[in-house]
Amino acid sequence: MKIATRTGAVAAAAVLALSLAACSAANEDTTESETADSTATAAAEGDDAMELSGNLQGAGASSQESAMDAWRAGFQAEYADVTVGYDPVGSGGGIEQFLAGAVPFAGSDGLLEAEEYDAAVDRCDGDAGAIHLPMYISPVAVIFNLEGIDSINLDAATIADIFDGNITTWDDDAIASQNEGVDLPGDTITVVYRSDSSGTSENFTDYLEQASEGVWPYEATKEFSTAADQSVGADGTSAVVDTVSTTSGAIGYADASRAGDLGTVALLVGEEYVPYSAEAAANIVAASPLSEDANGENDLAYAIDRTTTDSTAYPLTLVSYHIVCQQYDDETERDLVIAFEKYVASAEGQAAAAEAAGSAPLTDALTEQITAILDEIAAA
Repeated sequence: MKIATRTGAVAAAAVLALSLAACSAANEDTTESETADSTATAAAEGDDAMELSGNLQGAGASSQESAMDAWRAGFQAEYADVTVGYDPVGSGGGIEQFLAGAVPFAGSDGLLEAEEYDAAVDRCDGDAGAIHLPMYISPVAVIFNLEGIDSINLDAATIADIFDGNITTWDDDAIASQNEGVDLPGDTITVVYRSDSSGTSENFTDYLEQASEGVWPYEATKEFSTAADQSVGADGTSAVVDTVSTTSGAIGYADASRAGDLGTVALLVGEEYVPYSAEAAANIVAASPLSEDANGENDLAYAIDRTTTDSTAYPLTLVSYHIVCQQYDDETERDLVIAFEKYVASAEGQAAAAEAAGSAPLTDALTEQITAILDEIAAA
């Protein structure tokens, strides 16, 4: 079932960086903008736009919540007779609902595991199973709450020791040695982690596992593990951000779009400390291969390279997906999924997400690839 060779997909991944690294409005001329808007409208509407109606429900990654609000509003403006709902219950919860048949698509910051791929064959109508479509690319910020300090530098090993409870105060030598001239307090560090099953946790722990040179003793997982005595679990992105915001000395992790006024960590990449940015997130995606465990050539699942030494890249980046079936028994449900996902992947949809959440827009080439994949989704 798994196919490791996907020439077209890898080519699209290479093209992805070229556009993502120049994702600001200043890099678009009028002709490109008009063409993108025209393409977006055509992709989202299709020939039967006026006839589309119904109720489409999804669930999953809370990292996508701000973008999803923008996508829902934009799509429903095009399709007045369609209602779109999304439960930001977390990646694990979204996958669970999807596999149970409760929703026709799930948002996830992490990839399906082998047993979930297998379960998707039973869940989806036909034997083609489910695929990942990358819709939201964003850095994950390590956030903290220290009065008067907006940014600090940390390497992956130090972050791992903090989140595993081995470093317990902010003035520890391991932190201070990377932040000369910063007046670090002796406050106790409170670790704030996602208590729900979370793709953001999976991306964060994958970074710690790969980049900390063995300091992080756990495997990457949606269920966060820590031995820190001074730790607090929070259910969902909003709860993590709120807990860090209201707890002096706290540290946590969240989609960068939700960092707000909190302090953030610049990560050591190669010999330089790199703050998060959409451009740096785009660069790490471009440098990363597609997963060898994916479900065929239409499954655009990335294996992010967390150990890069390229200081133009930010390795703690999540690619958040929409997980869909390759076949739907209900033709109306299929049409709703296809139309909505085409809008999300379109230039218009990606621009809406970038404005709402600061994500890095997809390239035209990747949008075209996703659209072609969606056109192949069958009705039983």
